[in-house]
Amino acid sequence: MPFSSLPLSSTGLITDTGLTTERLVLRVWTTDEIAAVLNSHRMVSWAEDFPAEGDSVIAGVIAGQSTRPDHGHRLIVERESGLVAGSISLLWPPSEGVVEIGYGVVGSRRGLGYASEATRAMVALALATPLVHTVSAEVELSNPASARVLEKAGMLRCGEDSAVARYATAPRPFL
Repeated sequence: MPFSSLPLSSTGLITDTGLTTERLVLRVWTTDEIAAVLNSHRMVSWAEDFPAEGDSVIAGVIAGQSTRPDHGHRLIVERESGLVAGSISLLWPPSEGVVEIGYGVVGSRRGLGYASEATRAMVALALATPLVHTVSAEVELSNPASARVLEKAGMLRCGEDSAVARYATAPRPFL
């Protein structure tokens, strides 16, 4: 389904909960998965090293939200194996049309291009909503692989300080 034809709610949020790329499915976390991560219980549908520390943080964030924006937090699932290999999030709601993205892929699945593939799809998804004109991210300067993920997703380096580089998509006009 092209992003331009995704179903939108009356508030401009994407109501579709599944997003498929060439090798991945980006789907919303289930209540059971959130509880399993928070309670350190393993699920058979997870890669052997999932969840990573960042996944546990995101599960806590989701659990603490009064509503669950399904378009925001997703698991990265390998289509071939069905195993969860990481997570990716749009940190909703956008602030003045800008939404931040964050992602992580477990060590056993790094170097396969999953982070770039998932990030490209989530950036396109965010930009397909009328509420977002720019997607942004920060990456530690000590993590050049993550910077490359953002560049492969079409994001441009737009600043840095002593610890982090800032990336953003080129702003587009509001719809």
